[in-house]
Amino acid sequence: MGPIEEQTILITGATSGLGLALAQALAKHGATLLLHGRDPERGLETVRKIKEATGNERIKFCRADLSSLREVEDLARQVISEVTRLDVLVNNAGIGFGRDNSKREISQDGYELRFAVNYLAPYLLTEHLISLLRASAPARIVNVASVGQAPLDFDNIMLGLGYSGVTAYRQSKLAIIVWTFDLAERLTGTGVTANALHPASLMPTKMVLEAGWQTMSSVEEGLKATLRLVIDPALENVTEEYFDGLRPAKANAQAYDRTVRQRLAALSRELVSLK
Repeated sequence: MGPIEEQTILITGATSGLGLALAQALAKHGATLLLHGRDPERGLETVRKIKEATGNERIKFCRADLSSLREVEDLARQVISEVTRLDVLVNNAGIGFGRDNSKREISQDGYELRFAVNYLAPYLLTEHLISLLRASAPARIVNVASVGQAPLDFDNIMLGLGYSGVTAYRQSKLAIIVWTFDLAERLTGTGVTANALHPASLMPTKMVLEAGWQTMSSVEEGLKATLRLVIDPALENVTEEYFDGLRPAKANAQAYDRTVRQRLAALSRELVSLK
C-alpha cells in the first residue's frame, strides 16, 4: 500500500470508543478519513475536534443508522460519491449486550437488532464497496469482532426463542468472523485482504459501560491492535486471519466450516435482498 497520507480510510462507529481513537491516530498520520456515526451533531463535532487537534483537513462525516439496511445502502452511495478510492474499510460500529440482557430488540427491518447492526450492516456496506476497494488495490478490510463468540443456530438465528443479549452479541461477532473468512477467499488474487480481530477485552467503551461489566483493557490496547491491521506494511498480504490483539488466534470452529460459511452467505444475501 502507498504512504498513509495518500490513503483514504472509512471507519464506522467513529464518534466514540475504539473508532474515535482510531480516527484520531489516523488523522495524525495524515490519512483522508470518512468517519461514520449515527448522530449528525456529534459526528460534525468529532470531525471539528480532530481537525483542530491534528491540522488534518481531509476528514468528512458520513451519517447512517446501521439498524436500517436502507440507510446502510445510502452510506455506501455517499462514500462512492465522496471519494475516488478507498484503501481501507474498518467495520468497527456495533452494539453490545444491552442494558437488559433479557429484552429482545429488533431492527428497522424486523431483524434481531444485534445481528442486524453488528453483522448485516457491515456485510451489506462491504458488498456495496467491494468494487471501489478492488479498484483501489492493494486495499484492506478490517472487521472488528470479539473473543466472545456463540455458535450460529440457523434454526434460531434471530433468537426468537430463549433470547439473551449476551448470546445475541456473541453470535453476531462469530458471524463477522465466518463472513470475513469467506470474503477473504472470494477476494483471493484481487489485492484486497480481509481480516477480523478481537482488539482487546472489555475496554471502557459505551457498550461495556452501558452493560455494567467490569472493564479489563484500555482503549489504547485495542487501538494498537487495530491500527496495526490498518497500516502495518508487514501485513499487506495477510488475509483470512483472526487476531486476538496482536496475535493470530483460532476462532470458534464454525468459522472454518465450509458448510457454515455457505449457509451464512446464502442467508445473508436473502436477508439484505442481494442477488
